[in-house]
Amino acid sequence: MADQQSNLSDEFIAKQRANLLAMQRALLGGEEGTIAGERRFQEEHGTEAEEFEDAAQRLEQEIPNQALRNVNDQRIADIQRALEKIDEGTYGLSDESGDPIPQARLEVMPEAILTVEEQGKREAGG
Repeated sequence: MADQQSNLSDEFIAKQRANLLAMQRALLGGEEGTIAGERRFQEEHGTEAEEFEDAAQRLEQEIPNQALRNVNDQRIADIQRALEKIDEGTYGLSDESGDPIPQARLEVMPEAILTVEEQGKREAGG
């Protein structure tokens, strides 16, 4: 990895830390809300006889819910890594190559820890 400095101002980095913490709270709160909702449903309907159609609908809904949880898990991991990078002094530099991540990308996606090209490869499974 290249030994570089990101050319981001302290003010920008402080703003990004606040944004990242807010994003983390929102995502984690959403997960907790989903879990609490599932728990409430079980408490209210726990031992009731269940129609096959109800079970099928719940299973069918579980597929997109799991996909969303997977995306959120990756996003939470990236947010946590971006916060670590702020503490390390490497925020704004790619975890993979050490290349600078453009400030415009960080403004739109504060949790970016890779360049656009590297992110594309990661999402493509490469």
